[in-house]
Amino acid sequence: MTEWGAAPKLVEAPDPALGPGETLVRVAGCGLCRSDLTMPHLPAAVGERLGWSMPFTLGHEVAGWIDGTGEPVALVSPTSCGVCRYCVRGWDSGCPYGRAGRGYGRDGGLARYVLVSDRRALLPLGDLDPRHAGPLTDAGATAYHAVRRALPRIPAGGTVLVIGAGGLGAFAIQFVRVLTAARVVAVDPSPARLAYAAEIGAHDGVPEVSGRADVVLDFVGADETIAAGIAAVRTGGAYGLIGSAGGGLRGPWFSTLPRDGEVFTFQGSSIADAQEVIALAGAGLIRNQVEEFALTEVGEAYAKLAAGALTGRAVIVP
Repeated sequence: MTEWGAAPKLVEAPDPALGPGETLVRVAGCGLCRSDLTMPHLPAAVGERLGWSMPFTLGHEVAGWIDGTGEPVALVSPTSCGVCRYCVRGWDSGCPYGRAGRGYGRDGGLARYVLVSDRRALLPLGDLDPRHAGPLTDAGATAYHAVRRALPRIPAGGTVLVIGAGGLGAFAIQFVRVLTAARVVAVDPSPARLAYAAEIGAHDGVPEVSGRADVVLDFVGADETIAAGIAAVRTGGAYGLIGSAGGGLRGPWFSTLPRDGEVFTFQGSSIADAQEVIALAGAGLIRNQVEEFALTEVGEAYAKLAAGALTGRAVIVP
C-alpha cells in the first residue's frame, strides 16, 4: 500500500534492518484475507485515526523461518501490548493497541522478510509446513475463538449452523466436530464449498438457512444472513457474528433476539487460540486447505478471493 485510496502495487523494497530485541523471519508463505480487499478503499482520516502508517506491506497470515536459526514459526496475526487489562486476562483479542499491526498499518508478510519486535508473536510449528501454516493464525484462530466462545451453548446432540463454508467457516466446521458431539450444518450457496464442507465433517449442507439450531456462527455478516441466522437460534442458544459484510439488524429486541440466548461478535483471536489451532493441525485433527500462488501472481490470487472462487485459503509463496 503506497498511498491512501490507491490499489496496492508490487514494488522492490529494502530488507528490514534488525534492531535490538527484534527477530527477522524469512517468509515461507503468507495467506490472503478478505480484509485485505477493503484496505485500498479506507479513507486516509480513518487509517490515521487507527494509527496506520503509509506506506506499508499487506499480509497478516504469516509463517516462515527465523533468520539465522532456521526454526519454523508462525506469527500471531493480531497485535497486542501484553500488559493492558485485556492482555493480562488472556483476552488479547480485545487489546486497544491492536488497531494497527503486521499487514494492517505496519509492514506485513507479502515480502521476503518480516520484522518481529514482540517474541510473543513467534509460535513454533514443529513438523508443520511453514509455507501453508499462515492461515492457521487468522482464519483458523478466529474461527476457533468463535467456536470456543459458543461451547457452553452447544449441548451433546445439539445442532450448529455454520453460515459461509469458505476459509473461516471450513475451519469452524472442523472445530465443532473435534470439540463437540453436535450435528454440523454448513450453509453456503456454492455447491463446491458444500461438497468440501462434507469432506471435512459437516453432517449436512444447504444453500440457505433453514431449520433451528442451538448455535449459529455467521461468517458472512450480510443483512440477510444476520436476520436469518438470529431467527434460527433456539431458546437458550447463541448467534455469533464473525463475518464482515457490513450487514445490520432491525426490529424490536423482544421479538428479534433469541429468547434467553446470547448474541456476540468480535474481531480476531488470542495468542492462546493460535497456539491451540497449531496444536490441532500438528496432531492431524484438522485440515488446512490452501492454494499456492507466487508473489508475482498476487493480483490473480486477490481476484479469485474477491470472486469467491477459492474453497480454502490463498497462500502467497515469495
